[in-house]
Amino acid sequence: MTLKDTAEEWEVRATETPFKGNKTSVRTDDVVMPDGSVVRRDYQVHPGSVAVLALDDEGRVLVIRQYRHPVRHKLWEIPAGLLDIPGENPLHAAQRELYEEAHVKAEDWRVLTDVYTTPGGCDEAVRIFLARDLSEAEGQRFEVEDEEADMELARVSVDELVGGVLAGDLHNNCLVVGVLSLVAARHGDGLDALRPAEAPWPARPFEV
Repeated sequence: MTLKDTAEEWEVRATETPFKGNKTSVRTDDVVMPDGSVVRRDYQVHPGSVAVLALDDEGRVLVIRQYRHPVRHKLWEIPAGLLDIPGENPLHAAQRELYEEAHVKAEDWRVLTDVYTTPGGCDEAVRIFLARDLSEAEGQRFEVEDEEADMELARVSVDELVGGVLAGDLHNNCLVVGVLSLVAARHGDGLDALRPAEAPWPARPFEV
């Protein structure tokens, strides 16, 4: 048995988009099941996202604290953002998000992991990058607005973040997956063995 997710698409008899929002929409598909029956599936259509686990020379992770209205929480997260432009190179998007949210740049970039956040109800795909060799970005800080205007920034040790995840104190998907993937990579072949920053990403194809 090969332990690998595989692309597959079942027949769709009909589709409609009952809701279109600013950044995402809701789609309804009539999908043919293996027994020939047809069932209706509603799901959120999402452009995709990138996230950045930025690791400094002291082994600390750059995290931000931001209000998330759907869950009514302020969550500790890693910098992240939408792939606003169809076909956009995710590395470029990640570099932009790190600059805009933390005013930081990085010289060493690798792919940490790729995930579907909630595949039962949303097609969002996220690529989480590992960024190292950090330094402060040049020029003026990016002018943030809305929820981002209230963000807090901190640098926290990996051990403290892992403890917070396992204690149930930290809940953001990208932070949880990113930090635990970092620990796993360190205990495996090492961080330098991670995929290159522009490794193929079938979930969201892009031009190098």
